[in-house]
Amino acid sequence: MFKVDALGKACPLPVIETRKALKEHDTVTTLVDNKIATQNLEKMAKQLGYVYQMQEDSPTHYTVVITKGAVEPEQTVETEQTVNAGHKADDEYIVVINSDKMGIGEEKLGKNLMKTFIYTLTEQDVLPQRIIFYNGGVPIVTEGSESLADLKNLAAKGVEIYACGACLNFYGLTAKVAVGEITNMYRIVEMMRSAYRIVKP
Repeated sequence: MFKVDALGKACPLPVIETRKALKEHDTVTTLVDNKIATQNLEKMAKQLGYVYQMQEDSPTHYTVVITKGAVEPEQTVETEQTVNAGHKADDEYIVVINSDKMGIGEEKLGKNLMKTFIYTLTEQDVLPQRIIFYNGGVPIVTEGSESLADLKNLAAKGVEIYACGACLNFYGLTAKVAVGEITNMYRIVEMMRSAYRIVKP
């Protein structure tokens, strides 16, 4: 059984190194030191249709075993791309937000503009496929955010909402996420590179 020692390694290195190892080995054991890393590995295993097992050895030591198996893979960005190749709608787009402010200038105005931007998304005839939050944008998906109701409205209409797990962890906001799904940088890159059009306020 091949082993990846990802202790102390930041997102998305545990995912990248495990994915590389799985190209050459049927079973890979990965050691990580935080729960978010285990969740990221679980998502990757589901996307690939592999069997995932996790053991919490201590609050800072987790053992994840991923085995190639006959599990129905979740639809991934790649498969979506394959299925939809040549059939992208002209108005298809995703939104990426990396700040709680829109534009450069006075802070209060910037925050008001961002709040208005997100509200205005809810009023569009064509909604984005996804909204991805990272770095200074992740507080917007957490408890107390003035845009939470609008984001929940968008999620209820089928808009996928993602927030960078490493960013949430950095700002101490992981436990306060109130809408959407926590993801990792590997997945963020996948979503951005496969997007037909990216809107960034």
